[in-house]
Amino acid sequence: MIRLQNLTLQRGPQRLLEDAELTLHAGHKAGLIGANGAGKSSLFALLRGELTPDSGDCFLPADWRIAHMRQEVDEVDRIAVDYVLDGDVRLRQVQQDLAVAEAAHDGAAQARLHAELDSADGYTADARARKLLAGLGFSNEQMDRSVGSFSGGWRMRLNLAQALMCPSDLLLLDEPTNHLDLDAILWLEEWLKSYPGTMLLISHDRDFLDAVVDHVAHVDQRKLVLYRGGYTAFERARAERLAQQQQAYEKQQAQRAHMEKYIARFKAQATKARQAQSRIKALERMEELSAAHVDSPFDFTFREADKISSPLLNLSDGRLGYGEKVILEKVKLGLVPGARIGLLGPNGAGKSTLIKTLVGELPVIGGRLVRGENLVVGYFAQHQLDSLDNKASPLLHLQRIAPTEREQTLRDFLGGFDFRGPRCDEPVLNFSGGEKARLALALIAWEKPNLLLLDEPTNHLDLEMRLALTMALQEFQGAVVVVSHDRHLLKSTTDEFLLVAEGRIQEFDGDLDDYARWLVDYRARQAPVSTSAPAADKTDKRAQRQAAAALRQQLAPHKREAEKLEKELGQLHEKLAKLQERLGDAAIYETSRKDELRDVLAEQAKMKAREGELEEAWMLALEHLESLEQQLAQVD
Repeated sequence: MIRLQNLTLQRGPQRLLEDAELTLHAGHKAGLIGANGAGKSSLFALLRGELTPDSGDCFLPADWRIAHMRQEVDEVDRIAVDYVLDGDVRLRQVQQDLAVAEAAHDGAAQARLHAELDSADGYTADARARKLLAGLGFSNEQMDRSVGSFSGGWRMRLNLAQALMCPSDLLLLDEPTNHLDLDAILWLEEWLKSYPGTMLLISHDRDFLDAVVDHVAHVDQRKLVLYRGGYTAFERARAERLAQQQQAYEKQQAQRAHMEKYIARFKAQATKARQAQSRIKALERMEELSAAHVDSPFDFTFREADKISSPLLNLSDGRLGYGEKVILEKVKLGLVPGARIGLLGPNGAGKSTLIKTLVGELPVIGGRLVRGENLVVGYFAQHQLDSLDNKASPLLHLQRIAPTEREQTLRDFLGGFDFRGPRCDEPVLNFSGGEKARLALALIAWEKPNLLLLDEPTNHLDLEMRLALTMALQEFQGAVVVVSHDRHLLKSTTDEFLLVAEGRIQEFDGDLDDYARWLVDYRARQAPVSTSAPAADKTDKRAQRQAAAALRQQLAPHKREAEKLEKELGQLHEKLAKLQERLGDAAIYETSRKDELRDVLAEQAKMKAREGELEEAWMLALEHLESLEQQLAQVD
């Protein structure tokens, strides 16, 4: 078992835990929750032996094998499947020793090591690693690519697969769902349910916690409080404790009144679809449990739009994609005020393509897209976090879009997103991903949108901020289209689902449980059909070599084109950064320099338009290059 006794843990001047107690028995699966900075990751470091207690004791069996999900990748030249296999350290050591024994022609050692390899399931290791990768969304082709060719989010998936590959008695997972889509999360849930060891899981996904943990350890006021059951049971138990306090009681009443008002309005307009019923249940449950969040630092709404059109947007017979590459055909979508739509579909099916087309980042290839006269779009996507001005504070970001507003009004508004006091004036440079996401949402909320297009808005957000966002979306009067792996957000804020799959968009008549079953069938349909190999390979080797040579000749100019576009894009980014520096100078907003400000903003808009063109051309060039490389690999 794991036993912490009178544990005090301190990092620098900050005391994270003080006289904390915790006992977890073997086989328990516990969620570790608490505010950002409360010490959850430090507790993981303690269990891995990277930290020592400042006082008290930390006991766990000396023979336990510990697996954890790393947060960095240092073997970028490794093939993905080999990188995952590296998680099984014992297997790799046996394989290495066996290679040495074979080179030395040591028959006795070879026999012993083959027996060890068999006991370590070494003969099935490659197949098991590939099964893990497939479950996490990797294609067969991706499994044999180098780690360095993947983006940061996909590298985190590789780290997760490596941790799952490692035989362990204790599994430590820190935000494993952060970079996963809903498909991969559903697969991971099933894997973790069957994990036989002890598990500690840090997560801000309440449905995921409910599915896989049987205890919740809450880091609160430098103590560890252990609750039986999943996250919902934790909320109930904590609500009962906090309801004894007058402050908790008063806030609970206010939240209950808000929820009753919303449920009444919602029931009046939609009661027949299964998704509508599940949403009402989610809202009723949230009302019951709301007191568990009385100490939330977040309290905000999306400001009401000045004007609104109906419809807000109408897309008919749409052909959507990148450049000339069509991803979705015959798309028909009308958005009116009050619409609440969740997009479902496999990874890469076109959900983000649809969002980017609606917001105007991608042009419509075919069909007709009509925008309402008073349409104001609030668009959230992860790449917007990178477009924040690192040298500017949250207050300055807001002042740039509201230059005539009183400073105190802006500070009060930012306070609802937990930017208070000195934090309002600190540059974004050292902000965490969660803080940047909160700031991006604050800027959207201030602009009075009447259509919200949200692509994974809960990434990096903690449980309290997710709840605040859910309540703000429930109160929002405009239309919402959301892509999210957070099932609680989908259940609590959407009226209907659209399924994006196999080049089409259609209504999905069902709830998220139905979607999970649909995914199982979809994966079965997508699985390659095995065929018996021919008795002899009769391929013309000479023709193969000629085809390979022809493909290599085609590769060269495409590589040069991709490199040229990448270089031009880099130069453009440097110019945009310099313009951003000029816009970061408060003096440029003075009345005497309004002409200069207008010119700089015009130049910035021109460059951003060019940036979009270059990025699209670069992506197409890379896709063509990758296609040729795949063909070459098949020929070789």
